[in-house]
Amino acid sequence: MVRSFDARPLAPDVLDRVLDTARRAPSAGFSQGVDLLVLEGPAQTERYWDQALPDPAERSVFRWQGLLVAPVLVVVLTSPAAYGARYAEADKAGSRAGGPDAWTVPWWWVDGGMAAMLLLLAAVDEDLGASLFATAHPKSVLDAFGVPDDRLALATVALGHPAADEPGRSSKRPRRPLDDVVHRGHW
Repeated sequence: MVRSFDARPLAPDVLDRVLDTARRAPSAGFSQGVDLLVLEGPAQTERYWDQALPDPAERSVFRWQGLLVAPVLVVVLTSPAAYGARYAEADKAGSRAGGPDAWTVPWWWVDGGMAAMLLLLAAVDEDLGASLFATAHPKSVLDAFGVPDDRLALATVALGHPAADEPGRSSKRPRRPLDDVVHRGHW
């Protein structure tokens, strides 16, 4: 996770490749209920931050000031209604999958998480930095950009070139060893 960016814009073809990768994320029942609100450049990203961090005093002490200059912000959105509609169609209505009320997890969140992960991985493949973070004041943010009321914000992903002083790791905490995470054949 990169939390300090320089303000250089991204080449349009690079950004399109990253976005297209996220577009191809798995989708429960091929519901395709994930949308990406892409904000590019200072005019659009500043409008985002005006909604997400509206208090100037709060913004001035925000821990990751370098995040505020990321040249691209992608708000990952999901539509629960798209899943309900898809699973009401004839080819799904009789399936063992049931519908949203029968699911153990809301698949719109899972699919949105997969799209966000693909944004992060595609950014790495393009030698970019990226950071996923909660969308603060989501209703205000979504309203400011005309997002339909039936969409929910999963998270925001900042994309850009890492700042020269960005540390290589955002945490001193090591990853759990593979043998602690993977349980082969039994726990």
